[in-house]
Amino acid sequence: MNAPTYRRLIGTIPALCLFACDSTAVAVDAIEVGSRRELFVDRHLIDSMSDGVQLQVQQPEPQQVVLVTGEPWEGNTCAYYSIFQDGDIYRMYYRGSHAIDMKSAHPEVTCYAESKDGIHWTKPKLGLHEWEGSKENNIVWKGIGTHCFVAFRDANPDCSAAARYKAISRGRPLGQKGLYVFQSPDGIHWSLMKDEPVITQGYFDSQNLAFWDPVTKQYVDYHRTFTNKVRSILMCTSDDFVTWSEPVPLTYPDAPNQHLYTNAIRPYPPAPHIRIGFPTRYMPKTQQVEPVFMSSRDGVTFHRFSDAVIPQTAPEDRDGNRSNYMTNGLVELPGHPNELSVYATEAYYTGPDSRVRRFTYRKDGFVALHGTGDVLTRPLVFDGNVLSLNYRCAAGGAIGVQLCDAGGVPVPGFKCAPLTGDDTDHRIHWLSGQASGKLAGKKIRLLLTLKNADVFAFQFVDE
Repeated sequence: MNAPTYRRLIGTIPALCLFACDSTAVAVDAIEVGSRRELFVDRHLIDSMSDGVQLQVQQPEPQQVVLVTGEPWEGNTCAYYSIFQDGDIYRMYYRGSHAIDMKSAHPEVTCYAESKDGIHWTKPKLGLHEWEGSKENNIVWKGIGTHCFVAFRDANPDCSAAARYKAISRGRPLGQKGLYVFQSPDGIHWSLMKDEPVITQGYFDSQNLAFWDPVTKQYVDYHRTFTNKVRSILMCTSDDFVTWSEPVPLTYPDAPNQHLYTNAIRPYPPAPHIRIGFPTRYMPKTQQVEPVFMSSRDGVTFHRFSDAVIPQTAPEDRDGNRSNYMTNGLVELPGHPNELSVYATEAYYTGPDSRVRRFTYRKDGFVALHGTGDVLTRPLVFDGNVLSLNYRCAAGGAIGVQLCDAGGVPVPGFKCAPLTGDDTDHRIHWLSGQASGKLAGKKIRLLLTLKNADVFAFQFVDE
């Protein structure tokens, strides 16, 4: 398998330190967390936890509608939105399309919108492509690839100025079916990087996407295929965005085999060693869709939660045919500290147009250690001087934090007063007045004692 994998720090230590996440316990070595941010999005960091604590997937809060697709070249089947921050502006790319009686009513185009705050979006008149005799429109691309054109700003420091923006999309001219790649110097003027498809293994009628991974130092693609007649996801990599590795299928231990349409996978910026995704679960009998959450530490094996993160009951018009896709985008907006915005579609097929609505997570707030009881991590080795915790307590709730040695025995002097309230970056001060840095480089464990509380993430930092 030619695919990037993150370094797995699994070995052997004394039998006292057992990894109890699986039914069969295995000895493990310490996890080198350094000073990176770590999220409780899976059981990778957890040795044991009480029955009263669970990993609970979170639902983002619905906010306002930010875009209505009411232009003649847009319509009620606009789809496959990609949103990203680019300096002082936010960019959005999406398919303009319309259906009458579920049949295409006009040719598909790729549209563009931009925003200064991620909430109020404008559709600039680009003057690039003609629609019914006029170029006064926000059409940014016409031609091969308009069905699911996904653009991004290339974060590769060695990227050329002519290809600072890249895109990937399906094309299917006679004998040339597959994914084509595009480049642009400014995100507006686009050209093909190659006249033939660069990825041909798969089934591409979906929001196939790509990005530069800052950890593996490669381009990564995730695209759709069918596995035994079930919609599934493949991943491949490239050093130059043109020559790609053999695609490999994603796996989901302990998750049911379900149709997954779009994937919305990306490195999580505050913790880029973790990839997060919002795949759309598709239900063939009703043709309804709903996004779920998943995460991975190697890019191929994902921990996928079963509960929808944006249910069909969320406002509004989300229970129809394909009416509840998560967009490909996760951004922080000015004036909204410690908050992350995602976007999802609604009213697909149902009206003369469709809509995009914003939803908000707290920072790191995709999954929480939730409930009442103890959580003991696997042995960790850290850098830094202070432990920061992202947590939330319900009324009357509290969290105790203690550092333990590799065998799980509390280290004297490293216990804090019970935490209450809600904080995304709480710096832990031990009752003894000692600094966490005294234990830097040694194998330690975190012991968290929850009472009606949530813990999302931690990080050892220099204060």
